[in-house]
Amino acid sequence: MFAVEVRDHIMVSHSLPSPTFGPAQGMHGATFVVDAAFFADELDREGIVVDIGLATEALGETLAPLRYANLDETPAFAERFTTTEVLCKHIFDGLATAVRHERLRDHGRLIRIRVTLHESHVARAWYEGAL
Repeated sequence: MFAVEVRDHIMVSHSLPSPTFGPAQGMHGATFVVDAAFFADELDREGIVVDIGLATEALGETLAPLRYANLDETPAFAERFTTTEVLCKHIFDGLATAVRHERLRDHGRLIRIRVTLHESHVARAWYEGAL
């Protein structure tokens, strides 16, 4: 299995209004480092999984609506807790859509994507799924 991984980051604000989340129940800011890994069983004839520039662009475009957003006011997350895990799946869905629309020009080689959000230097979550 081959993979290419690109990185970006987002700054958001949100609340997690449940006793489960302790002090994070109230409005707070978060900065997430976001890694997106693209997987393929085979390389193309030029020896790549996916063009790194196109993968970086797709990640940036997927993250753009989240940058500096109050996630509590973002329609995509209505009635949901915006946990790190939920954000991972949301970003995965955006990248999977980019792949389906052939914006990464992978010619059907990509088989999986993993999105990892680093909450801090000691905590991270990810979502990985087949395309």
